[in-house]
Amino acid sequence: MTDPADRPHYKRVMLKVSGEALMGDQGYGLHPPTVARIAEEVKSVHEMGVEVCMVIGGGNIFRGLQGSAQGMERTTADYMGMLATVMNALAMQAALETVGVFTRVVSAIPMDQICEPYIRRRAVRHLEKKRVCIFTAGTGNPYFTTDTAAALRASEMACDAIFMGKNGVDGVYDKDPRQNADAKRYDKISYDEALSRNLKVMDTSALALARDNNLPIIVFGLDQPGGFRSILAGEGPHTIVER
Repeated sequence: MTDPADRPHYKRVMLKVSGEALMGDQGYGLHPPTVARIAEEVKSVHEMGVEVCMVIGGGNIFRGLQGSAQGMERTTADYMGMLATVMNALAMQAALETVGVFTRVVSAIPMDQICEPYIRRRAVRHLEKKRVCIFTAGTGNPYFTTDTAAALRASEMACDAIFMGKNGVDGVYDKDPRQNADAKRYDKISYDEALSRNLKVMDTSALALARDNNLPIIVFGLDQPGGFRSILAGEGPHTIVER
């Protein structure tokens, strides 16, 4: 019999991971042990019977906004950032399949030799077959972040919630807890308050999209071992953003 503490509160979830989360203690690129640890986190949730979608940023390799700020044309910079997310997705796929989790990388930009094109019905079928779907290349359009891609795909896949895995923080605070010892963590906050106070839950377009689709956002510390599984079981520090 399953322990009640291990019964997930959600059936299908979107896990958003920043590209920086894959760097480990490096300043750039992929840190294989960190990628492997996150894969184990996903596997532990997958074994609970939860259907898992993922979106991974590309900031550990290239960030479009930074490229644009340095004089590169914004559209080109954003497409380069999308390609960085594909590299991260392939690394995560390899790590997940190493630990026995069947995975599909699904790209908003067709590149048939290395991943599948995004077709909503096919992606839903993968989830129903208990495969982890990693959605990559953002929305396929410049000027949109991977936060927006996560909110969009979570809505299209009818996810129950978006899980924002953070490094160094375990929820939403009124100010940066890494620089302010008196920072206050919210257990629950509304979309509108997060937007009006600019609390950096995710970018404003993504947050508004989640609000409009009544999609809860759970912000937690992905760098805490077992954190993803414990949050799904209703335990551990986190912040819920909802109406």
